[in-house]
Amino acid sequence: MAAAFSSSLWQTQSNISILLPPSNSLAVKFGCSYPNFRPRKLCNVSVNCCLNFPLEPQSSVGKSLNSILQNQRTCFYDAVSMELNQVVEDREAAFARFNLSLGSDEASLHRRIAKLKEAESQLAVEDALYMIILYNFSNIRVPLVPTLSKCLYKGRLEILPSKDYELESIHSSEVLEMVKEHLGTAVGWKAGSSVSVNWSPTNIRRHHLSQVYAASILYGYFLKSASRRLCLEHNVPSTTFQNFPFGSWTSLIERASCGFENVTLGPTTSSRSTAMSQVTKKPRNKEANLKCYVMGFDVQTMEQCAKLRSKEAVELIDKHCSALFGDDNVESNDLILTSLSSLKRLVLEAVAFGCFLWEAEEYVSRIYELKN
Repeated sequence: MAAAFSSSLWQTQSNISILLPPSNSLAVKFGCSYPNFRPRKLCNVSVNCCLNFPLEPQSSVGKSLNSILQNQRTCFYDAVSMELNQVVEDREAAFARFNLSLGSDEASLHRRIAKLKEAESQLAVEDALYMIILYNFSNIRVPLVPTLSKCLYKGRLEILPSKDYELESIHSSEVLEMVKEHLGTAVGWKAGSSVSVNWSPTNIRRHHLSQVYAASILYGYFLKSASRRLCLEHNVPSTTFQNFPFGSWTSLIERASCGFENVTLGPTTSSRSTAMSQVTKKPRNKEANLKCYVMGFDVQTMEQCAKLRSKEAVELIDKHCSALFGDDNVESNDLILTSLSSLKRLVLEAVAFGCFLWEAEEYVSRIYELKN
């Protein structure tokens, strides 16, 4: 089941440069057990997720938000709102000057300025999305794994502490069940495996691992999207639901966890949102199981839930994965010696990243119009 979901997700993400191999090739082949093996150096990730994350912010907006995240967390969402509003204002001003200059000798100059401002705006928004994701990871006290080369010693990759409990805590029980199915499909993890099995050495290619990680981000994004859609169907009359385009329906419902607990977001008020008092709820029936609900999707609905809503999100995933695993044009596709426990940590992080990306997009889109 999870294999079918992962395959469908990647078929809809043609713009992402990292492609997922067939699901049957994702199962990691375990080698011999070496009971006396002791890694001489492990990647001991700091509790502070605001440090040593793979992708450094490139824009002034990103650097400013990173500083605030480290030093003034209570002001973080106020700062995000202020920075994004300034980005919108600067971008609109540049295009307004270009429109006014049409027909004059300065038109070409203002056209170039507007294009530069457009590129700057996109970079700033990508950084804002990333900082929001980091903020949510810090709320559950989980740091992102730093650039993989910092976690390798003589080709051995181990990530400590695992933070599995914290990464699983953001999901409801039914969502977590689907995540565990995905773990089995992606890296061959099985519930109840012994400690010796979880820590026995196994080999995996760097490029293959990057594919698994990127696919897991998309799977987390898909689960978040499907969960919110299910929540909406339990709160809004079907006629109202059908009249709203996909992607705008989340503003109709209260921002309850809907299967994803302990995720802290910023203020939810917005002129683009529709108040719950304006929507007549239908009587609540017994909630459908998310797995059964997703299995009932037709092709169009599956694609809608799986599709990344913005160009900024596509670019951010690509940049984050490249920063974490290395650019394919630079890094060799070397063989990495690791363990099932570390692979599980990476997959759980990626699924959480996808969930948080969905939330970050939702917040940013209230202020800045993301590109489809």
